Amino acid sequence: MKQIIAMGGGGFSMEPDNLLLDKYILEQAGTASPKVCFIPTASGDADNYVERFYHAFSTLNCTPVHLSLFRPNFQDLESYVLDQDIVYVGGGSTRNMLVLWKEWGLDRILHSAYEKGVILAGLSAGSICWFEEGLTDPLNASVYKLNGLGLLEGSHCPHYDGEVNRRPGYHKLISEGAMKPGYGVDDGAALHFADDVLLRTVSSRIGAKSHYVSINDQQEVDEQALNVVFLGERV
Repeated sequence: MKQIIAMGGGGFSMEPDNLLLDKYILEQAGTASPKVCFIPTASGDADNYVERFYHAFSTLNCTPVHLSLFRPNFQDLESYVLDQDIVYVGGGSTRNMLVLWKEWGLDRILHSAYEKGVILAGLSAGSICWFEEGLTDPLNASVYKLNGLGLLEGSHCPHYDGEVNRRPGYHKLISEGAMKPGYGVDDGAALHFADDVLLRTVSSRIGAKSHYVSINDQQEVDEQALNVVFLGERV
């Protein structure tokens, strides 16, 4: 089964004391101690970001590693990625990340990993990248559309409730026909796709929402709330 878990925001880097989303991702691997590889390209492989990943995931039942393109820590990139159970992509500059991935051929490798059944996950830049289109917001400047890897159809806007320009910017571009319909996802919420179809929407906090945003027959923005399962209520 092919799986993608796209977080609007959250996980260890935004909710260090609430790892519900990270635990959920690990659970989908179906193995006792899954190998999870953090890819922090969008942050420039920031040391602090990598350290926070290891600090969080060392407390969970998994085998954590990371992938650095700025200080390569692998012999063969494709083998390194395809050997993982989970690829977890961090936030930062989506545009810079995608440019560097293409230079290294990592975009192609991630397509292969997806087809092989490696779970793809991430937040912000690490969730935008899986869709055809995404809305990015560099340092809270003007939002703009960019193209992702196209593993999932449509568009995606993370931080839907967390950054003031996101929701109105997403509505504007979709209403103008400049962006495909897609998913606006709050911080603390995540979309779980299985074989290219939305399986469920989950959250790490009560009140975190996800929406499907499109244009109705009256050519108006139609924002439909999705059913969200709060992970803290599971038994």
